[in-house]
Amino acid sequence: MDEVAVGRSLDDADQEILAALSEDPRMSFAEIARRMDVSPGMVRQRFQRLQDAGVVRIVAITNPTLTGGSLMAVIAIRVDVAEIDRIAEAVASFDEVVYLVVLSGGYDLLAEARFRDHAHLLEFLSKHLRAIEGVRDSETFVNLKIVKETYY
Repeated sequence: MDEVAVGRSLDDADQEILAALSEDPRMSFAEIARRMDVSPGMVRQRFQRLQDAGVVRIVAITNPTLTGGSLMAVIAIRVDVAEIDRIAEAVASFDEVVYLVVLSGGYDLLAEARFRDHAHLLEFLSKHLRAIEGVRDSETFVNLKIVKETYY
């Protein structure tokens, strides 16, 4: 198994490649190699290793506030902690949920989700989220505007 896949820290070259792609995701391997003073093949090979290990993946990211009517919400959820894995799997299974993490603190789970409109959000909360056994309560925050969004 690749060392990156088993948790080895990224070295300086890996970090430099990722930083260049964070700056401009369409930057060519040749340009990254020129900046690093290495061969394009080395950059390509390193990138492929990072991709194969699941460290990096290529996706198109849209701004839902600009793509026509999407409503984004962050939902903080309290659950019966003894059932957190099962409940997290159930929440993650909903198409609306695009991001889900387990937390420490006052809430147990935090979900980011996308909805067509307020009616869709209400339906999700009342018919889906609250129907999961072990969900004790939730607090919903509707995103009004994205001020900063960084991926690294």
